[in-house]
Amino acid sequence: MPANDARPLDGIDLLSVAPATLRAELQKQCRWQRFAAHEQIIDRNDDPDHVYFLVEGKVRVVIYSASGREITFDDLSAGASFGELSALDREPRSANVMALTEATVAALPTAIFRSAVTENPALALAVMVHLVGVLRRANERIMELSTVGANNRVHAELLRLATLGAQPDGSATIRPIPVHSDIASRVSTTRETVARVLSDLAKSGIVIRAADHLQVADLSRLERLVEEVRGDW
Repeated sequence: MPANDARPLDGIDLLSVAPATLRAELQKQCRWQRFAAHEQIIDRNDDPDHVYFLVEGKVRVVIYSASGREITFDDLSAGASFGELSALDREPRSANVMALTEATVAALPTAIFRSAVTENPALALAVMVHLVGVLRRANERIMELSTVGANNRVHAELLRLATLGAQPDGSATIRPIPVHSDIASRVSTTRETVARVLSDLAKSGIVIRAADHLQVADLSRLERLVEEVRGDW
């Protein structure tokens, strides 16, 4: 994206505590880029030359095993940021980031990001809180992978997706229909396992597959399936 088409960074969560004047200054220092769906934004082991602010679209944070298996860490939406870890410790990138949809990002040079964090206590605290959240989610995932069976990990991922589309009547809508391979990548299992779990949930009346979405008919039952296992942690 040409620099003269740059947009304000007001919608970036990490920068919400920064003064408007600082956001405006950082915006001027950014390189604006557009990426097509499935295009790579960051390669693992790249040098940490920029921090990225996601202005439009969705991206996925992944790594690949030696055999080429994709392991999903997180999906990020507009307002998110990525690349902070390497910017702070100056180590190579720890994961790949690819666009899930068409995406617009603002790339801020690492040196400028570090200076802004050093000189603005509120921004420094926001970065720390953000990274604590990353660590907590990583801890939860390690616990799930270590103690929870594959079927229950699929239940937990479906519950996470369903919660975003919860309805007042106790149902939920997951749209678009989740791709089996995406769920498998996120919870470290196989597509066949995901297909089997979804089939079992459908037979139990917990989920109903529609043309363009997955309907969770009884969110409370899905929650119980997850909580029964988490209660053993």
